[in-house]
Amino acid sequence: MTKKILIFIITLSNSALLVLMIALGSQNLSQSHNINFGFYLTKEAYPSGFLIGISTILGSVSGGLTTVLLLPSSTKNFS
Repeated sequence: MTKKILIFIITLSNSALLVLMIALGSQNLSQSHNINFGFYLTKEAYPSGFLIGISTILGSVSGGLTTVLLLPSSTKNFS
């Protein structure tokens, strides 16, 4: 159980640090792209590096949390 909690904490802390670095790094970028959701719904312009970084971080979080959920339990049930 402690191994699962440790992996969970490491995954979230690494992802938080990556978000901080991406947020700081995307402050001075001049090229921005709009995100289109449907025909007339568009969101604010974001730098392409920010969009790629956020998708990478979301993949890292989902992979880490999947690992935590799929790790076998340390207690053995012999019934």
